[in-house]
Amino acid sequence: MAKTYKQIMDEARQLVPEVSPEEVKGKLDGGTRPVLLDVREKEEVRQGYVPGALSLPRGFLEMRVEETVPDKTTPIVAYCAGGARSLLAGRILKELGYTNVASMRGGFTAWKNQGLPVAADRQFTAEQQVRYSRHFLLPEVGEAGQAKLLDAKVLCIGAGGLGSPAAFYLAAAGVGTIGLVDMDVVDLSNLQRQILHTNDRIGMPKTESARITLQALNPDVKVIEFRERLSSENAFRIFQPFDVIVNGCDNFPTRYLANDASVMLHKPLVDGAIWQFEGQATVFHPPEGPCYRCLFPEPPPPGSTPSCAEAGVLGVLPGIVGCVQALEAIKLILGKGRTLLGRMMHLDTLAGEVRILRLRRDPNCAVCSDHPRIRELIDYEMFCGLGGDSAAEGPAVASAATSSAA
Repeated sequence: MAKTYKQIMDEARQLVPEVSPEEVKGKLDGGTRPVLLDVREKEEVRQGYVPGALSLPRGFLEMRVEETVPDKTTPIVAYCAGGARSLLAGRILKELGYTNVASMRGGFTAWKNQGLPVAADRQFTAEQQVRYSRHFLLPEVGEAGQAKLLDAKVLCIGAGGLGSPAAFYLAAAGVGTIGLVDMDVVDLSNLQRQILHTNDRIGMPKTESARITLQALNPDVKVIEFRERLSSENAFRIFQPFDVIVNGCDNFPTRYLANDASVMLHKPLVDGAIWQFEGQATVFHPPEGPCYRCLFPEPPPPGSTPSCAEAGVLGVLPGIVGCVQALEAIKLILGKGRTLLGRMMHLDTLAGEVRILRLRRDPNCAVCSDHPRIRELIDYEMFCGLGGDSAAEGPAVASAATSSAA
């Protein structure tokens, strides 16, 4: 015989004890904090929630609770708006084997009406709720992670082969501020790989062309242009406001300068390089991992390594490496997953091989050791050739990958 709603609720009350908001507050303030499960819909949670609560809408409870709370002996207090859905949720949790489950009487409404603490996350516009909806579905991102992305500031050195896909996907992901350092203009030879630019923008400054593309993709994004060559005089000024540095430069002077400035300012540096059919990407962030100088203490002599303008590069290759760089920057912002810190991803596109190489920090590194010998930024133009344009590709990939393997 079918049961009525009242019968189902009566059975739930027999299985699941109810606790008052004051009792919940006492438990939270005490030594043994229960897990608070907010089983309301996302639209309700946006209006406010109990601080520290985990959002797990009732419709996803059975599918996700065992990932969210794997230990079934964990004390759990579920709550909804008024106390009904949380009782039903508690009943489901009991059926799933959770042994210490309660429901908050009166729900969030009672909590709020009694003047207890309430938290509220960033309020997303209706357009943002649609734009970032796929991120909201990911537990590792969600609305809290998306708010971090919108508040983040990422600097891309170069708006060319590597900077183009990196900046494009950072903008698509909703990184709120993107800085672009590049003093070059769009050239016809760039369009085979530099996807931020178009044929009708030949001769336009790359930073301007990139800004037009990125803001057309996502108007949430603020693009800051730096139409200047990175140097020891401006590096600190340019780097300082940003959370993460993405390096897509094509020459050794800039590569060493970016590394040294990032180390001295304690900024994570997402580094990438490409050459012909090979590419690599890693994250430098001492003291948790090595810096670029740990691998290559000094720049090579002039002319020892050909640039991509001299040796060529497969057009799709910077797209792959630049996307990896964007991914690493996003993981750093979110604080999720395992980054490439202390590891290098090396791609050989002709062989169809991807290798992960372990990198070691040099305890005697001239820049990132406990007793650094280099304490000021150095301009290396006089020591090594610039090799190519000012934006996007990095030479000497094969030697870098080979030399850095543990």
